[in-house]
Amino acid sequence: MKHTEILWDEAKDFIDVCYQELGMESQINARLHAIKDEIDRTGSYVHTAEELEHGAKMAWRNSNRCIGRLFWQSLNVIDRRGVNTKEEVRDALFEHIEIATNGGKIKPTITIFPPEKNGEKQVEIWNHQLIRYAGYETEKGRVGDPASYELTAVCEKLGWRGKRTDFDILPLLFRMKGDGQPVWYDLPQTLVKEVPITHPDIEEFADLNLRWYGVPIIADMRLEIGGLSYNAAPFNGWYMGTEIGARNLADEKRYDMLKKAAAVMGISASLNTDLWKDQVLVELNKAVLYSYKKHGVSIVDHHTAANQFKRFEEQEQDAGRKLTGDWTWLIPPISPASTHIFHKSYDNTIVKPNYYYQDKPYQ
Repeated sequence: MKHTEILWDEAKDFIDVCYQELGMESQINARLHAIKDEIDRTGSYVHTAEELEHGAKMAWRNSNRCIGRLFWQSLNVIDRRGVNTKEEVRDALFEHIEIATNGGKIKPTITIFPPEKNGEKQVEIWNHQLIRYAGYETEKGRVGDPASYELTAVCEKLGWRGKRTDFDILPLLFRMKGDGQPVWYDLPQTLVKEVPITHPDIEEFADLNLRWYGVPIIADMRLEIGGLSYNAAPFNGWYMGTEIGARNLADEKRYDMLKKAAAVMGISASLNTDLWKDQVLVELNKAVLYSYKKHGVSIVDHHTAANQFKRFEEQEQDAGRKLTGDWTWLIPPISPASTHIFHKSYDNTIVKPNYYYQDKPYQ
């Protein structure tokens, strides 16, 4: 099949569902006629603002790996398809961080840049998340976040210099169509809300000097709506505590803090049968939840998130939609068997619109 035929089929499928959900059934035929004409003339078509907004929301609803889909209808969609300059892209990304952070009361937000044209990316964001800590491999060992080694090295080659602490915030890094090299911009400190991690009962936790940023804004996934590919479309919800406390700070290949946390808690980290890892994980996660709440930053615990997902499942059933999900991602990384998700199976079929992984440009 030709590209235009595939695009037309994808557009038809999307418009049918989108317009029915928006209560605009009477406009479907006229809109499809206009899209067919546009594809025949130009080889592509342009989404209306309504189509873009509802398509982005549908993509969140269809995200099999996301436990937070109950709130899909609340997604704040920012249309930045009209950007032409580096400065406009930078300012749009700064604006996204500010709006999403919302003083700590986090707003689920997506900023959508121009779609690919003839397979060419108009804007290409190199960051995994708009806010992310740098990582360095040094003679004295690792500093910062090992997940950021590669991107940090790219930033340094381009002239950026961090302070080489465990929590240096990486710059924004993106490339415009026609440019060989990407450009980088430091994030203003006033824009980034960070949370120092302390414990409600164990004062010594403060000695670990841990912190994390408030908003996880995924920037390297591609949004596909009705056959159009928006390769630059950073989006965010809020953190589930275990993402930070059981993964980012605890994983051996990330900050690897379990033994250090055990030391400040005064417990031995030598015998598996003592379940010291389990004990530390609970207290580390407790500290994360306590700290975010103390500093007024939205966060959800994994038990509440699982209950919210149950309500999402019920909503989808009421709407007559088939639920899809990736069980391996939906179960939380601690105490999964205490949630209903653990005891169910899910159909991992990919439904469009959706978000997709894409190759890292610096690899």
